[in-house]
Amino acid sequence: MIERPNLKYVDELAGDDIAFRNQFIEIIKDEFPIEKKEYLDHIAQNKLKETAEMVHKLKHKFNILGMEKSYQLAVDYEKELLMGKTNSEPKFMTVLDTIESYIKTI
Repeated sequence: MIERPNLKYVDELAGDDIAFRNQFIEIIKDEFPIEKKEYLDHIAQNKLKETAEMVHKLKHKFNILGMEKSYQLAVDYEKELLMGKTNSEPKFMTVLDTIESYIKTI
């Protein structure tokens, strides 16, 4: 079962600073679609090193969104890509799609 993203970490970080919280959320909402598209472009072109670099960037969003198991998946997938393998791609895509749906609701 895929983890559900949440804003617990963002809320802890922001405390009572609503403006900071909202700014942090906007950054996620702005960056994530761009990073997902770059990931998809690289994987489609079989550029595995570049794909691994995008996975590295994206995994930090997983952590921010409280998705510890997905973060570990990304760590493993990044290593896999650097070895020329893409076995974890379907699971990784599920995580990306889950986050994409979630950020539309926040």
